[in-house]
Amino acid sequence: MDVIGLAGRSGSGKSAAARELSKTDGVAWIDLDRVAWETYRPRTPTYWRLVSRFGRGILAADGAVDRPRLAELAFSDEKGREDLDAIVHPAVVERLREIIHEEEARGTRLLLVEGALLGSSPHVDRTLFRAILWLEASDETCRLRLERAGRRRHAERTLEEPEPEEVLRIDADGSIPKTVQRIVETIERL
Repeated sequence: MDVIGLAGRSGSGKSAAARELSKTDGVAWIDLDRVAWETYRPRTPTYWRLVSRFGRGILAADGAVDRPRLAELAFSDEKGREDLDAIVHPAVVERLREIIHEEEARGTRLLLVEGALLGSSPHVDRTLFRAILWLEASDETCRLRLERAGRRRHAERTLEEPEPEEVLRIDADGSIPKTVQRIVETIERL
C-alpha cells in the first residue's frame, strides 16, 4: 500500500482533492486534524498532558478540550505552539501507524493522509510516507476557496514552508479537478 501525504496551507485544496480521490476504489483518505482530536479525547494520556501544560481553562463544560480556547492559548506565543505540537503530533503519528495497518488489512492500495503540518512538523515520521505532496496555491485562490467553504478566518493562518527536499510541490491553483489531475500524475510518476 502506498501512503501519500497531502500538505499545504488552508485553502490549498487538500480536503477537496482528497475527497475526490477517495471516491476511487482502493483509495482511502484520513484527515489528521480529526485524528488529532481523537488523541485528546477526555481522559486519554494526550488529554492529560494538554491539561497539565495549558491548564483546566482549555476544557469545556463537558470536560472535553475546547479546541478554540486551546488554540488561543497555544498560538499566543511560539513556546505554546511548540509545546502543543510536541504533545499532540507524536500521539497522532502513533495513531497514524495503527491506521496504516488497519487500511493494509482492508486491502487499501492508496492511503491519502491530509495534514497541513506534514511538510513542516519535526514530529512527523516521514518514513511512513512514499511521498508528501505540498499543494501550493496563490493567496487569492486560497482566500476564495476558504470564503466559499465558510472558513474565511482560516485565510489568516500562516504555515512554515517545508524544505524543498522534504516534499514534492504540486500546483494547486485553478480548479480542484485540475489539482486532482496533477496529484494523480505525480503519484503515477513515483
